[in-house]
Amino acid sequence: MAVSQTLPELVHAAQITAKSSQDRISEILKLAEGQTLSTAQIKEMTSETRAIELAAVDIFTVFEARMQRHFKRGPLSRKVKEALLAAGNAHLADRLHQYYLAINVLKHGTGASYRELLSNKSTLIVVTRTADTADKSQDVPTPLIDVTASHFFDGLTETILEASHFLENR
Repeated sequence: MAVSQTLPELVHAAQITAKSSQDRISEILKLAEGQTLSTAQIKEMTSETRAIELAAVDIFTVFEARMQRHFKRGPLSRKVKEALLAAGNAHLADRLHQYYLAINVLKHGTGASYRELLSNKSTLIVVTRTADTADKSQDVPTPLIDVTASHFFDGLTETILEASHFLENR
């Protein structure tokens, strides 16, 4: 029987996947030099963006599954947020909640999480209003959450690691 990877190892693997997709997106945009993207470039950018979205959803799901053992039952993110707030770590609690909402939007689209992110004043997550979800000049679909923002995936994984460290050491 193989030994399963630790959460930090899985986070690192997800970071590599996301970085590869981010690098490819940057390369496509650099090659286009401000010109209209070709159909092939649009398809590749969409594919790379989707790869980042999937990596984000996957690593957050793994985090939730691995950390659920710290609580009897119920919604993990809410319980972790409550524990963090009780321990005086409001900043981490807020970041975790923001990423929880973003992952919900990636999984389910518009809904309560999307509306909460839109009304939020945080700059942590870049949210696109539904009326703006297609770049008319390039015919590139714009996702509801900008996972290509340089800070998105790094912030997500940093938050996951900090929250798991908190849970493992309390």
